[in-house]
Amino acid sequence: MEIYLPIAEVSVNGPLLLSIGLVVGLLSGMFGVGGGFLITPLLFFIGIPPAVAVATSANQIVASSFSAILAHIRRRTVDFPMGLALMVGGLTGSTVGIYIFNLLRELGQVDLLVNIFYVVVLGLIGGLMFIESLNAMRKAKMQGPKPKRKRAGHGWVHAMPLRIRFRSSGLYISVFPPLIVGFFVGVLSAIMGVGGGFVVVPAMIYVLGMPTKVVVGTSLFQIIFVSAYTTMMHAYNSHTVDTVLAVLLIVGGVIGAQIGARIGLLLKAEQLRILLALLVLAVCLKLGLDLVLHPAEVFSISVPPRL
Repeated sequence: MEIYLPIAEVSVNGPLLLSIGLVVGLLSGMFGVGGGFLITPLLFFIGIPPAVAVATSANQIVASSFSAILAHIRRRTVDFPMGLALMVGGLTGSTVGIYIFNLLRELGQVDLLVNIFYVVVLGLIGGLMFIESLNAMRKAKMQGPKPKRKRAGHGWVHAMPLRIRFRSSGLYISVFPPLIVGFFVGVLSAIMGVGGGFVVVPAMIYVLGMPTKVVVGTSLFQIIFVSAYTTMMHAYNSHTVDTVLAVLLIVGGVIGAQIGARIGLLLKAEQLRILLALLVLAVCLKLGLDLVLHPAEVFSISVPPRL
């Protein structure tokens, strides 16, 4: 069943869009990610213009994240003060990211640059997560019972001023590291159309030293607000939010998020991280191949002649 998308100005298969939303919602519930790092490239692959895909995917991220976080709130696995600190940084970063995105649109190279940005960021994050997860699984097998993971608690994070006690995470650290992490994620959210979970989840574990049990729920909490703000800013500034596309993705995403939250409880922390790393690397590889193989559209950068 073909459905016409008025803003994207293309016709797409309706059940296919529902399936994409379902799969991304499933991942949101399992890993604590908004799923934008996957849904935006998938929209590229089926012919949605990158500018519309980036702006519209944030709607689905909000819906699937909200659906998934309800289960985490019931289990009390959300650190709300930490989430608020990440959210403040994220909203500030999103404002900066929107400005950069609009500047790229004016230059006429937003499609190419967004794709390159995806390949670089996904490759770096996915590679680091995969290596660390493999090392953690090897150590667990060699040492028998899993040793308690050493938290990143006595480096620059603890040396900074304005320390706050985050009780749910068992941390007493400066408020600045969560603000910095949130700011970086906000910039990514605006430029790439992602919730930023694939960055903020590793950062919360390895930089802030948070226990894995509260990372997923806390990540979803900040993703909801940052993604909602990003959507409104894109709609106001660039008018690239396609409501029909958003509704189809949201319906599938809400259903998938509830299923994913239950599946995530059945897997160990190392297994969750390595699965997320493999998924990130797979998306990076597909986007990278699309850039180096013969493209459907040839991009060029030219300098206008001086008058």
